[in-house]
Amino acid sequence: MEAKWRWVLITAIAPIAWGSTYVVTRQLLPADIPLWGAALRALPAGLLLLGLRPGLPRGSWWLKALVLGTLNMGAFFALVYVAAQLLPSSIAATIMATSPLAMMLLAAALVSERLRALPLAGAAVGLVGVALLVLTGPVSIDAWGVAASLAAMALSSLGYILAKRWQSGVDVVTVTAWQLIAGGLLLVPAALVVEGPVPALTPIELGAFAYVGIIATAVAFVAWFSGLAHLDAASVGLIGLLNPVTGVLLGTLVAGEVLSGRQVVGLLLVLTGVLLGQPIAARLRGRRRRLLSGP
Repeated sequence: MEAKWRWVLITAIAPIAWGSTYVVTRQLLPADIPLWGAALRALPAGLLLLGLRPGLPRGSWWLKALVLGTLNMGAFFALVYVAAQLLPSSIAATIMATSPLAMMLLAAALVSERLRALPLAGAAVGLVGVALLVLTGPVSIDAWGVAASLAAMALSSLGYILAKRWQSGVDVVTVTAWQLIAGGLLLVPAALVVEGPVPALTPIELGAFAYVGIIATAVAFVAWFSGLAHLDAASVGLIGLLNPVTGVLLGTLVAGEVLSGRQVVGLLLVLTGVLLGQPIAARLRGRRRRLLSGP
């Protein structure tokens, strides 16, 4: 059980790092280069990881890396970049909060993970909590932004489950590097055709890309795929709900925002949803059943 909780904590690094990317993208990165924005996030991060753990794909992993790189990195990063520019972060976060349920359903179909009541309840409770936490007032909703966010959620959920199915026995750092490089290489020609040459970036924008690439991409995805290798998809998906929690808490720390009573309730519901999908919840439920069944 202690080993499981260690992987829970490692996995949590990812959504905590991702929690700041909407703010950084919206406030510090140029709005009109979603493809270059995605490529500049993925490719340098992949090369960094490959430098730390050199190695080339073998056999079927050439195709697998391309598929995973497209789903988890290339298409996902571009769609998230678009969503961050077109939607308030509250709406985007609420849409992405449906990812745990999508991951559970896909895991049941693709890796034969049994749907369990506690994680499903956690997904529902967590989604309500995210809505209470981030939907604090009337907002304008862009249909293209909603479509981009939904597509990002669906594609990444599929990619995560395929990664879980395929990565057994392969080093996580190397697999993550292959995915990032494949996704980045797919994005570069598309960016050249649609958006033109690599844009000139200010020092602030370079610093923002460095943060997003190193912390919120290289480090975060290694942590995330490590979690997928050692935990079930339900646990990992629910840990992802820490993403909007981090974003809101950063707002209170950096911008001096004050949490309302509704947001506090939402925060507690999200944390409850996350815990319902973790190993301790299943263990306590099993112990309760044994006590009720008697000796």
